[in-house]
Amino acid sequence: MPLNSPTIAGAEFLAKLRELYPPERVLTKRGQLAAYESDGLTVFQSRPMAVVVPNDIEEISATLKLCQTYGVPYVPRGSGTSLSGGCVPHAEGIVIALNRMNRILQVDPLQCTAVVEPGVINLEISKAASHYGLYYAPDPSSQIVCTIGGNLAFNAGGAHCLKYGMTSNHVLGAKVVLPDGEIVMLGDASLEHVGPDLMGMFVGSEGLFGIAVEITVRLLPKPAAFHTVLVGYAGMKAAGDAVAQIVASGLLPGALEIMDSLSMEAATRAVGVEYPVGAKAVLIVELDGTTETVEIEKLQLQRLLEASAATATLVAANAEQRAKIWKGRKSAFSAVGLISPDFLVQDCVVPRTKLGQVLEEIEQLSLESGLRVANVFHAGDGNLHPLILFDGREPGALERAEALSAKIIRLCIQHGGSITGEHGVGMEKREFMPDLFGNSDVEFMRQLRRALDPQEVSNRGKMFPDMEAPSLRLVGLHPLESQGIASRM
Repeated sequence: MPLNSPTIAGAEFLAKLRELYPPERVLTKRGQLAAYESDGLTVFQSRPMAVVVPNDIEEISATLKLCQTYGVPYVPRGSGTSLSGGCVPHAEGIVIALNRMNRILQVDPLQCTAVVEPGVINLEISKAASHYGLYYAPDPSSQIVCTIGGNLAFNAGGAHCLKYGMTSNHVLGAKVVLPDGEIVMLGDASLEHVGPDLMGMFVGSEGLFGIAVEITVRLLPKPAAFHTVLVGYAGMKAAGDAVAQIVASGLLPGALEIMDSLSMEAATRAVGVEYPVGAKAVLIVELDGTTETVEIEKLQLQRLLEASAATATLVAANAEQRAKIWKGRKSAFSAVGLISPDFLVQDCVVPRTKLGQVLEEIEQLSLESGLRVANVFHAGDGNLHPLILFDGREPGALERAEALSAKIIRLCIQHGGSITGEHGVGMEKREFMPDLFGNSDVEFMRQLRRALDPQEVSNRGKMFPDMEAPSLRLVGLHPLESQGIASRM
């Protein structure tokens, strides 16, 4: 029975919710809902009917069964740090806030695993595991606040994903509540699986297949040694070419990151990090592993950097200098707010061999549009994060920024890349799905989703292109401006 009448059926649905939750865990007042209207990409905003705050698996299961009965869409949410509109609520739906489910249930130092609830903060896993000389490898820039449930939904990566992989490489299993409320177990604590990789299907599905309520993750031994180098270059192409040369040599650093002059300026203003004078781009290279291995690899790295077009090289002499280099890199996204009133963050992937060329073409697109673009990204796996700077108070500025963003996305597709590396498709990039996969592939994905969720109540309006909630587009009004919703970031 679909929710056709928000007044009658909606009131009945809310009454049923209040039977499941105490009053303080059912939020319906405008001020209470304000914090849940968008994620980190605040261009897309929508106010939900209600927000519920479950404490356990049984409450989540009962809530999803109720949503199925009334046809009410829901979106699970952690810290809301996603950057694609992935956890923007449906106006006729609810938000299931998972922040209270934040327990680390088990750390097994012998099996090198941990079992955690979805509201656990990424960095807290490493803190809990550190007593055993272990840590959790995926390290998004927002790791001090983002949750493991959100990391799983979007297959988050981080600065060290070149060597250690994405969330999908570190989640072994999960207890999941499917959209109809059924509780199932996907995967297990073993690295050896038999049969279909259902856990692999679930990771990165952006909440379309249900909610992970207990997550088993793989832990790794802490590296014994690090060698971190900050290298200056006269331009982005030279830095990009250096990355290609390092990877082609067979050397596998823990991280390869690039920042341009705008992102360096922002990081300097935000956290006081100093960069080589005159450098238009910097490359951060970090080696890690056993002491013996790092000693050998740093000599190889030194030869590669000397053969590149480097203008300056700074080697972190101690843990404090290393931490400062990474503080500058990980602050870059938020720091850009100090040099621009508004910005759009993009998330595309290109082959490493095309890095230099694509960066040059993005620079040309920036000049043609009259909008500045700050580049800070995971260079090792070609995961670009161009930040398009604009002032939303200027008429048409948002539309120009979106048009440039769309051109960058299509540029990456043309060069054999992808529309997302770790931020997800969400609402922002849905219209580009057929460009990347083709209509028949997208339709197959939709059929798979409907096999588990025929009513599409689970995070409705995300990932798939349709007319219900338009995504990023080249021309015309922003999808939410016609609804009178602010687009200012």
